[in-house]
Amino acid sequence: MSTEAPESERAWPRLRVEDWTATRDTLHLWTQIVGKIRLTHAPLVNHWWQVTLYVSPRGLTTGSIPAAHRLFEIEFDFIDHNLRIRSSDGGERTFRLEAKPVAQFHAETLQALRGLGLDTEISSGPNEVDPAIPFAEDTEHASYDPDAARLFWEQLVQAHRVMGEFRSHFTGKVSPVHLFWGSLDLACTRFSGREAPEHPGGAPNCGDWVMVEGYSHELSSCGFWPGGGDEGAFYAYAYPEPEGIADDPVRPDAAYYSPENGQFLLPYEAVRTAEDPDQTLLDFLHTTYIAAADRGNWDRVRLEGDPSRWNHLR
Repeated sequence: MSTEAPESERAWPRLRVEDWTATRDTLHLWTQIVGKIRLTHAPLVNHWWQVTLYVSPRGLTTGSIPAAHRLFEIEFDFIDHNLRIRSSDGGERTFRLEAKPVAQFHAETLQALRGLGLDTEISSGPNEVDPAIPFAEDTEHASYDPDAARLFWEQLVQAHRVMGEFRSHFTGKVSPVHLFWGSLDLACTRFSGREAPEHPGGAPNCGDWVMVEGYSHELSSCGFWPGGGDEGAFYAYAYPEPEGIADDPVRPDAAYYSPENGQFLLPYEAVRTAEDPDQTLLDFLHTTYIAAADRGNWDRVRLEGDPSRWNHLR
């Protein structure tokens, strides 16, 4: 008799937040450095979509970044545990992801860019964290557990898959499934098409104007964050929040509305241990969106579509 774990349990890894908090916090700051490099070079796209990272087959990548007449890419490789920088003229620099201070990672990354003729200056410190130690001075955050980093990436792979399926049901304006390094969360955001009230801001060490751009239009957002539960949490919220949304029934039973966070939460472990993890997460994403769209009087007929609508002609 086989004792091998079911495929769903192998696909959705177990990673307790308390077991990798030091690595998570260091990696969070590393992603901020890389994200700020993209921010320096890429032209503004609405809601800061030009600064995010994307889940790749090996880790997290910036995708192509413009630099004069070239393109370059920075990728966290969580299989071989390298940071890899490649440019469109064939240049490449690589260094190890291992336990090292943020200050060292910062120096190594900028030196690698200089070696490729991509001199870059970024703002000196992190955003949306407190305290915000300048990158070049941060010797406090210096942890890297390669097994934990890979497991986190594997969590993101699964979340990305299912969120991509959810995204396909919307024909209106919708973001990519991408990782915002400010809070280290994988997100996908749908928009009603209407402008929103000016966001009040308030994120630590982050200008209010950043949030004004991010929340300039009415939205319903969902994502995964490696906090908020024993193994992380999926979330969903609307801005502006429609009256009464907290009272709407959502699925699965493990999902709940958090007044403290102003959003619906679903513990990652409730998805991981479900008989059908994909469907469990899809139930959460669809029902929380419906709550936001119905309470907010979105034109759902115009904004939604069946992703299989052409399958009969393929």
